[in-house]
Amino acid sequence: MFGDFFDNIGRYPSYFVTIVLGIFFSAFGWLVPLWKRPVTAVALVGFVVGMIMVVILTLRAMLGLTPIT
Repeated sequence: MFGDFFDNIGRYPSYFVTIVLGIFFSAFGWLVPLWKRPVTAVALVGFVVGMIMVVILTLRAMLGLTPIT
């Protein structure tokens, strides 16, 4: 009776991984053609690094880890 129930519960992690990968591929799939040309690849890497730095600096300032000058 509970065998089917626990089999279904055991499948939830694979469903979760599938959904997360689907969201990731649909959200970032449009970036794949940009990697074909070196100019756009460099611009894309610069943009990603810049966005990461903005988030890091913003969080550090908000949390008071470094003084804002």
